[in-house]
Amino acid sequence: MRMVDLLTKKRDNQELTPAELDWLIQAYVAGDVPDYQMSAWLMATYFTGMTAAEQSALAMAMLHSGDVLDLSDIPGIKVDKHSTGGVGDKVSLPLAPLVASLGVPVPMISGRGLGHTGGTLDKLESIPGFRVDLSEAEFRAQVKEIHQAIVSASGDLAPADRKLYALRDVTGTVESIPLIASSIMSKKLASGTNALVFDVKVGNGAFMQTQAQASKLAQALLAISQAAGVRAVALLTGMDQPLGITIGNSLEVAEAIAILHNRGPQDVRQLTIAEAAHMLVLGGKTNSLAVATGMAEDALRDGRAWRAFKQLVAAQGGDVRVLDAPQTLPKAAYQIPVRAKSAGVVTAIDTRALGVAVMQLGGGRAKQGDSLDHAVGLVMHKKLGTPVAAGDTLATLHANQPEPAAQVAQVAAAFTIGTTAPTPQPLIRQVLRQD
Repeated sequence: MRMVDLLTKKRDNQELTPAELDWLIQAYVAGDVPDYQMSAWLMATYFTGMTAAEQSALAMAMLHSGDVLDLSDIPGIKVDKHSTGGVGDKVSLPLAPLVASLGVPVPMISGRGLGHTGGTLDKLESIPGFRVDLSEAEFRAQVKEIHQAIVSASGDLAPADRKLYALRDVTGTVESIPLIASSIMSKKLASGTNALVFDVKVGNGAFMQTQAQASKLAQALLAISQAAGVRAVALLTGMDQPLGITIGNSLEVAEAIAILHNRGPQDVRQLTIAEAAHMLVLGGKTNSLAVATGMAEDALRDGRAWRAFKQLVAAQGGDVRVLDAPQTLPKAAYQIPVRAKSAGVVTAIDTRALGVAVMQLGGGRAKQGDSLDHAVGLVMHKKLGTPVAAGDTLATLHANQPEPAAQVAQVAAAFTIGTTAPTPQPLIRQVLRQD
């Protein structure tokens, strides 16, 4: 095969065969296809799209570019969860131990934050000593022993995705649904999971701004899962405001601890329980979503989920003492209130702007490799529909610089204060299942 032929074929909106896509990925990983040709192919794909068969074949080719874990010797149906990324989304932290405490193995391979969205691994690394780079042997042993692990992908899992993502990031092709779906699935399938719950965010703080876009991505993820023989469910969830009341790594860990104590913001608790229920059904614990919901609520109420979280942290080298005293997590030197200039009600929130403000304080990365300040972040005091008086605190910035004027202004501008409360939207907009 010749790369130029595959490039022109995709440019002309013709379907590539599985053999052609497999050759393309293997040749690129081997260095036989240069970046300039792959960049052109990515742009052609961005504009012409892919068929469902192409999406599945691309994901499989990327999956088999490296190691694929076999967890078949671990008893039970292994279930993982993936979120497409939002602001304040700390659900994975309480979710994995909650599901594990009910006997479903959760081999969770997670990512780091980039841009305005946070990453599960960065949040966990707020806990002193917490290791995310377990070896395959450690990962397997931990899932077998305590039913859970949350780790980074090793360099041997889906190396094609790592190369392609770096190229997409600098060629303006990140926002392609077939490329996004193939990227997600190549990593998730490489982890050896048997079933998946997808949390596809939709709204101004998400990569998918509209429900139509989010639904299209969810359907692509479900189709690839089905082609791979993996059962899956997708939840479309709202991201027109931050999830919970905290944004920032250590702040979100503290909020997750509150959820595990059966407290905390209602939206985070609702989504954690909903996703846990779907994971329990996929994991074979019950056929009833209502029963699974009750099981999850009971495990939060009676402390099983909390004890499982402490097990997880201890197993991965974290300082468990911090969990019982979350005030000892990394703490910023300055807490700066951002106040409302007028009275009314919060009618809109620019969620992306809040995420960017935290990133600029050091709580996120503008590009891969940027260092993080785990202590900085933001605490919400007003959310959509909340009444506001002039001078009320909208949010508090947690910063390690005394006067971050740009971020204060940015956060203030992110809140729209009007006279009429917006119509409340459900947190879970839609649930999609495989055919």
